[in-house]
Amino acid sequence: MPVFLSFIAALLGFGLPATVLAAAPDGPPLDLTHHWVGYGALAIFFLAYILAMLEESTMLRKSKPMVFAASLIWVLIGAVYVRGGMGEVSGHAFRSSLEGYAELFLFILVSMTYLNAMEQRGVFDNLRVWLLSKGFGYRKLFWITGTLSFFMSSVLNNLTTALLMGAVVLAMARDNRRFIGVACVNIVVATNAGGSFSPFGDITTLLVWQKGVVPFAHFFSLFLPAVVNFVVPAMLMNFWVPRGQPAAAAQLMPMRRGALGIIALFFLTIITAVCFENFLDLPPAAGMLAGLSYLSFYFYYLYSSRAKDQGTLVAPLPADEDHEVAEAVRSELTDQHAYFDVFHNVSRLEWDTLLFFYGVMVSVGGLSFIGYLTLASNFLYSDLDPTLANVLVGVVSAFIDNGTIMYAVLTMAPKISEGQWLLVTLTAGVGGSMLAIGSAAGVGLLGQTKGIYSFMTHLKWLPAIALGYAASILTHFAINARFF
Repeated sequence: MPVFLSFIAALLGFGLPATVLAAAPDGPPLDLTHHWVGYGALAIFFLAYILAMLEESTMLRKSKPMVFAASLIWVLIGAVYVRGGMGEVSGHAFRSSLEGYAELFLFILVSMTYLNAMEQRGVFDNLRVWLLSKGFGYRKLFWITGTLSFFMSSVLNNLTTALLMGAVVLAMARDNRRFIGVACVNIVVATNAGGSFSPFGDITTLLVWQKGVVPFAHFFSLFLPAVVNFVVPAMLMNFWVPRGQPAAAAQLMPMRRGALGIIALFFLTIITAVCFENFLDLPPAAGMLAGLSYLSFYFYYLYSSRAKDQGTLVAPLPADEDHEVAEAVRSELTDQHAYFDVFHNVSRLEWDTLLFFYGVMVSVGGLSFIGYLTLASNFLYSDLDPTLANVLVGVVSAFIDNGTIMYAVLTMAPKISEGQWLLVTLTAGVGGSMLAIGSAAGVGLLGQTKGIYSFMTHLKWLPAIALGYAASILTHFAINARFF
């Protein structure tokens, strides 16, 4: 193995100038943008991203190529730096990228655990049945699902919100493909717009908040631009929503035991994260982990009290040697919706998405360390006007995941005003609405609707969505001039 690594290091060093290889261990990062290692890293990243976008057709989970790409990129970087006697420099850079991902991972882990717990308690099913039971017409449902998507995505993540509202639309209009198509476009636009004004509503705002370039309260100044971004295309699409109404749903079922307590603890957790960041200068992820402990204790209370009511001992499930007994007890409790275990909800997280973000963030960190983001930053924020640069960032986010785009901008760290940071937060957040593949909400609905809502269905509404995009930018300049 040492011989193999030496061979790789020698191969990677081929073509590097002698002065570069002789750089001091504590010197600045090497500029590899014009070296074949840099070109290779770019090719690896884009190839992996293409494979990730083709997940539906290749049946290859998007996390697999991205995690592998991140590993390969840093292997290339690490081998060059080790050969040049600068291994500590590349190691520190990798740990910086890993630290940024770890904070994001822990924040999302707690949020998704709460969402899974609420789903287990029937909170989302209850909302869906309630909407179906009211007998609303298609046009009312178009606005109701859009408005709910807008406000829910300011607290929940846009993928969860889109899938929930998509399930409602599909359940109400299974035979009305025209309504499903236009309603899904509206949901995608609404969820992306709603997440853009809340610090924890979308991956873009979460990254900006964690970076500290915009204070918590100032994000809400994007509320009116976000409303404009949602309402303008919705008003145009409204004329193509069919008339009539779907059939009513079954009787509303009550939420299961503990549901309201979990909702309350979720909001308490968000408050805790805000307080950690604003008053203690600690990462929001630390506050979210404190909130996970709230949920853990609450699950313990639910399990203990239920076991006591059933006359059973309040004790852990039997050990491995009593496996059959343990499974019998677990089965009985699960069938009665009485099995409360926070780690069960953690295990149901969307691990593919979390690992995908690892691959993206660590890969982008590697490309930044090579020097490519410095080149991009110089082009966007030196050669171009900041406003034009931020508008272009939003357009690019229609093709590349907005979380990736925002992480790249934050890594560039351009010297721009708070108003411009708010602008790029808005454009990166809502720019993904212009194409179905531009956001997690759109990609999720493409899979959920099985062809009824498609890439082309979304594309034909591009002019209306682009008009809303432009109107939201103008609204931001009109009402938030004090931040520039």
